[in-house]
Amino acid sequence: MDISAAGVTPRDSKALAAASTTVVLWASAFVAIRSANEHFGPGSLALGRLLVGAVALLGLLAYRREGLPPRAAWPGIAVSGLLWFGLYMVALNWGEKEVEAGTAAMLIGIGPVLIALLGGWLLREGLPSKLLAGMAVSLTGVIVVGLSMSGGDGSSVTGIGLCLLAAVAYAAGVVSQKPALRHASALQVTTFGCLIGAVACLPFAPQLVSDLAAAPASATLNVLYLGLFPTALAFTTWAYALSRTTAARMGATTYSVPALVVAMAWLLLGETPALLTLAGGILCLAGVAVTRRT
Repeated sequence: MDISAAGVTPRDSKALAAASTTVVLWASAFVAIRSANEHFGPGSLALGRLLVGAVALLGLLAYRREGLPPRAAWPGIAVSGLLWFGLYMVALNWGEKEVEAGTAAMLIGIGPVLIALLGGWLLREGLPSKLLAGMAVSLTGVIVVGLSMSGGDGSSVTGIGLCLLAAVAYAAGVVSQKPALRHASALQVTTFGCLIGAVACLPFAPQLVSDLAAAPASATLNVLYLGLFPTALAFTTWAYALSRTTAARMGATTYSVPALVVAMAWLLLGETPALLTLAGGILCLAGVAVTRRT
């Protein structure tokens, strides 16, 4: 991973380690979701993951005696909790029922471009011409991926649309989270964002109970893994690194996620992407790379 693109310097080794941890764990999440989706509905999987993450984070928060975040942090925590922890996870789970893990990661790969766009507008981080050019390239890649995955029944088109919705929710959640980190710690922001997301997903509780009763132990372990590592740990390390750089630069750390997901899905799930899908994914990543070119 390019240190300068990630927005962290060699002197800040802790932030670099946090960003690297996030990238690897989030990549593994796409594979775990794809596997657990066989036994859990999109909403019940999101709720189970968030409940596990919230319990772990609340325990750590109590151990560290950090308490409640300041009042000024709550608007950002609430919005990121609803959009990123809630809507994003449900949409991504649903999308991965229709498309492969690697394809989903490639589509989510436009999130950093959206983060830069929203960050430039709402956080006054700037809106350079390279950003607009990169967005055009990435959107071309999304279209190519869509053409390669489109089926006659339209189910793949639905999956692509859900993954794009997840990318938008992810970008909006990051931009909402950034101001909250000026007032609260990374652990506080992550803990209460996860808790708000879990509360928003409570309507799926009956389905979660039913799915847990019928699911094999391996699928339940996937839910536990998603809650403890890609959620509790990775979202905290993300917030820690985000508090030390801009939203746009932090978004650049996720550029390597699709490549990692394709490799993991090939090794663990036997999912080999089509050449046209790979070409579209490369365009998605090339577009976001253009936005960070110096």
